[in-house]
Amino acid sequence: MSPGLTGCFSGLLLTVGWLFLAGLQSACGTNVTAIQDTGLAHESESDGEGEGENEEEAENDSEVEENESQAEVEEDVSNRTVVKEVEFGMCTVTCGVGVREVILTNGCPGGESKCIVRIEECRGPVDCGWGKPISESLGSVRLACIHISPVNRFKYMWKLLRPDQQPMILANDSAILEVHREAYPLAFECDTLENNELIATVKFTVYTMNELQIRRSSRPDTDAVLVFVLTIGVIICVFVIFVLIFIIVNWAAVKAFWGARSSTAEIQSELSSVRYKDSNSLDQAPTEIPVEDDALSEWNE
Repeated sequence: MSPGLTGCFSGLLLTVGWLFLAGLQSACGTNVTAIQDTGLAHESESDGEGEGENEEEAENDSEVEENESQAEVEEDVSNRTVVKEVEFGMCTVTCGVGVREVILTNGCPGGESKCIVRIEECRGPVDCGWGKPISESLGSVRLACIHISPVNRFKYMWKLLRPDQQPMILANDSAILEVHREAYPLAFECDTLENNELIATVKFTVYTMNELQIRRSSRPDTDAVLVFVLTIGVIICVFVIFVLIFIIVNWAAVKAFWGARSSTAEIQSELSSVRYKDSNSLDQAPTEIPVEDDALSEWNE
């Protein structure tokens, strides 16, 4: 072979090799690009799924919060309704410490209109003024402080009141004090305390034996009079009720009776009017006769 042909052949081989290498590189590049594209696609899908899951979780959280808020509102409304449906009874005392009933007006068991829910403590003014002994005799008197059960819940302080002097605190710290009558009247005061707070105070007067007898003898016998008046009033009320019942039951007979009486009264009134007219006519007749006689005499003349 000539040197020119060998050079051409070698150049052709180089060209073909370069073209082959370029084709391989382009093929590899497309594969890498495809792989990168698929990876990006998977990443975007995963990102989209993550975002969707985050959105769903956010929606669920918002729904939970809304449900909780609604539950809180419903609880508030229910609590307000319960407060409105509860009423309180009267306190057992007008001063000091007592108890009262808490009554439910709706939602009672058994369809009742009202039911007692609980018993709670109630309080009034501290000063209860002058009280009365729980028992007394000619020799002694028993006094009681203001309290409710349990008795040992409170602290009691008894004082002997003296005119123009400071009260003398007694050693007795119980709720009941028994006092023997003296030759002169005595005055006592009891303070009811809870946690060093004054709950109630009440005073008592213990009279002497002679004063007690005088008060009992000078007391008017109003009880007997009151019982008599109440008895008479009850009897009159019962009689009136029986009369009304009798009239209602025998209304036809009563109506006929009153009709007969009214007709009899009308007849009597008519008879009396007729008699009155007759008497008037008789009274007027003599005055008319002389007038006729005078006319006849004048005619004859």
